[in-house]
Amino acid sequence: MNIATAMKGSIVAFAVLMSYGCATNKQLDEVRAIATKAEQNAAAAQASISSSGNSVTAATNTANAAKSAADAAQSTANQALQAAQAAQASADAANEKVDRAFKKSVSK
Repeated sequence: MNIATAMKGSIVAFAVLMSYGCATNKQLDEVRAIATKAEQNAAAAQASISSSGNSVTAATNTANAAKSAADAAQSTANQALQAAQAAQASADAANEKVDRAFKKSVSK
């Protein structure tokens, strides 16, 4: 009787384990589906990051080009200022010569 009871207990335990195993397989399938979705989301996020990185690189390149253009414009403006100052100095010198010549001719 002891062996029969042990056999019945084993059969019940086996049945419980089998039903638990089936539930576990269903849960594993759900977990696998969640993991697959997470991998897809991670891949999409990585693609988005790569795309954003490309956009940032393009924006940086554009900003650097704009800075180079601004630096060139500033250099040109500085050259124009120097030329204008030289022209003003030349005009001032010419005016002084004319004034001296006029004063000299008036004083005679």
